[in-house]
Amino acid sequence: MNQKLYPLKFDPILKSKIWGGEKLKTILNKKSSLDNIGESWEISDVEGDRSVVSNGNLKGQSLKSLIETFKADLIGENNYRIFGNKFPLLIKFIDAREDLSIQLHPNDELAAKRHDSFGKTEMWYTFQADQDSNLIVGFNQHITPKKYLEHLSNKTLTDILNFDQVKKGDTYFIEVGRIHAIGAGVIVAEIQQTSDITYRVYDWDRVDSGGNERELHNDLALDAIDFEMPDNFRVDYAKTINQSNQMVSCPYFTTNYIDINTKLSKENTFDSFIIYICVEGEVEISTDNFSEILKQGETLLLPASIKHYELNSNKGKLLEVYV
Repeated sequence: MNQKLYPLKFDPILKSKIWGGEKLKTILNKKSSLDNIGESWEISDVEGDRSVVSNGNLKGQSLKSLIETFKADLIGENNYRIFGNKFPLLIKFIDAREDLSIQLHPNDELAAKRHDSFGKTEMWYTFQADQDSNLIVGFNQHITPKKYLEHLSNKTLTDILNFDQVKKGDTYFIEVGRIHAIGAGVIVAEIQQTSDITYRVYDWDRVDSGGNERELHNDLALDAIDFEMPDNFRVDYAKTINQSNQMVSCPYFTTNYIDINTKLSKENTFDSFIIYICVEGEVEISTDNFSEILKQGETLLLPASIKHYELNSNKGKLLEVYV
């Protein structure tokens, strides 16, 4: 194989949503003629929505074909043993012009049994939030399945949900089984297992242009909700400059925060690819024979085979993700 791996960028996969807005175009500079863009899938191996390389000699190749070609050199030895030719993470930006549906995700066991899929553990980093915007995460009181069903039936579900007012930088860990929704006026960067399985339980009685309500999944959701889950979803993290500050570490991914204003020499000691998401400013990522500028709202995949590299910025902030 003559082609060598290097820091990879991908074409964003943009999706119109009933609740989507214009911020992914106006703030994150995503190019599209679509209206109401709710999601930008930055790195995806979901069937039908697989990312395609946008830079360098591998431009035009899909993430799927890269894994099949480069295997552990791309994703790491241990990841390749576990996941084979499947990429384990899905990276998105989400812009909620209106409230998203109230929803939750099944765990690995339920998702495999029902959908032949991974579960969907995820985290949110608040990229931007209008004044007084909220995220819905968990319940505001102890809830039994019986009480939950009563509120669902009476359309008073929001009375028992926890609304958290958010600002830029606020971070949340959304475990499987935790009820949640992104509120109007918020952009988040979302890091999650590779899964598109969502159980929607309430959609604010919205209808589409044809007068139809979106499908709900309340029968499936009841078995998937964890009613005993503790309120440990808010993530406190250090912001020490010019170093990796751990935000979330779970069996599915680790995410760090880096506020950088100098040149940093880095080593990949994780036996994993590393994903960098630029959430402010811009950062140059350089290897021995390749460099790439990562601007606000852009995402880059550093292959596992690249062990030594540099990050360089006068003013930039990154999320650093690996498995």
